[in-house]
Amino acid sequence: MASHRTPGQLLAELLEERSWTQNVLSVVLGINKATISQIVAGKRDLDVELALRLAEIFDVPVQQFMDLQKSYELSRALLTWSPDPALARRAELFGSLPIAEMIKRSWLSVGDLKDMPKVERAVAAFFDVAAIEDVLTRPQPHAAKKTAAGTPVTPTQRAWLQRVKQIAREMIAPRYSAAGLRAAIEKLSDLRLSPDEARHVPRIVAEAGVRFVLVESLSGAKIDGACLWLDEKAPVVGMSMRFDRFDNFWFVLRHELEHVLRDHGRDHPMLDTELEASNSVVGTDRPEEERQADAAAAAFCVPQKDLESFIARKSPFFADRDIVGFAAKRRIHPSLVAGQIRHRMKRWDLFTKHNAKVRFAVAPGAMVDGWGNVAPVEQARSV
Repeated sequence: MASHRTPGQLLAELLEERSWTQNVLSVVLGINKATISQIVAGKRDLDVELALRLAEIFDVPVQQFMDLQKSYELSRALLTWSPDPALARRAELFGSLPIAEMIKRSWLSVGDLKDMPKVERAVAAFFDVAAIEDVLTRPQPHAAKKTAAGTPVTPTQRAWLQRVKQIAREMIAPRYSAAGLRAAIEKLSDLRLSPDEARHVPRIVAEAGVRFVLVESLSGAKIDGACLWLDEKAPVVGMSMRFDRFDNFWFVLRHELEHVLRDHGRDHPMLDTELEASNSVVGTDRPEEERQADAAAAAFCVPQKDLESFIARKSPFFADRDIVGFAAKRRIHPSLVAGQIRHRMKRWDLFTKHNAKVRFAVAPGAMVDGWGNVAPVEQARSV
């Protein structure tokens, strides 16, 4: 058989092979001759029931008729179809950003998720851009380009960073000075003994001119913290506290404060992801800025020479009483020691009994967005 583009062409060939007229076929099938004529002429679609009957009469696979019918329908549709840029844009928007989550957390003022024009305007307003295309395809000046790990910043991570920036803009803080922050870090070192003492962190950091913001992470963002600047004298430290642990809190906070001290992030925000992993490989092939921040954070948590001596003496068996005693002597919580040993040994299952929660102490005195709270930020108009 020759190739056919429509089921009608196949039917016409089968009739010719049998020397049947359309009238004969209509009698055999018990249907109107006009129906046969319309199918042969390609003016009528072939339904499944009639395809089954034709397949039985002519002893051909029914799938042959149906494949031709589907192909014919597609070719007709393509003649009148043209790509819809809005459809592709919306698919990219919902594929890139957790729109539903952003609405649920009151980041976007949208009542109906199906109101796409309003969703697009709300997203553009959230990111302080003129149009949705600027969010999806055009990098903004001074926007984070890569994470500390060297991976491109995702739209979801940009959204979290933008929320930190929105909240920080609403905060009032004294002018920043590096000397003031160094003095603040000295005060912070006295708070490492108990999670309860962490309640003083927001005040101490703010007095040094650093805006301190807690924003719960968005799903899949894997963000730990960020350092950015509103202007030359207005640094911001954002933290997600996705691991509610005392040791992780201090490592991430001190890491971000080191970025501030060294003027990192002035041109582009420093976005730190997966610091739990990076902490275990301090001094490897991470960017110089990150190695500096890692080293400062590790030294703040536990004096590194003391820790190295302790590990050399006790490894590979660390008794809980030794960890507690080592920590007590240095007036730090045992979880900080346990955390550093875990990272050194890459054994995440060790000494978890010393883990302690800390968000309960920090959050009441901080600007918080998430965990059931919505920061008092004036929503940009999107209408």
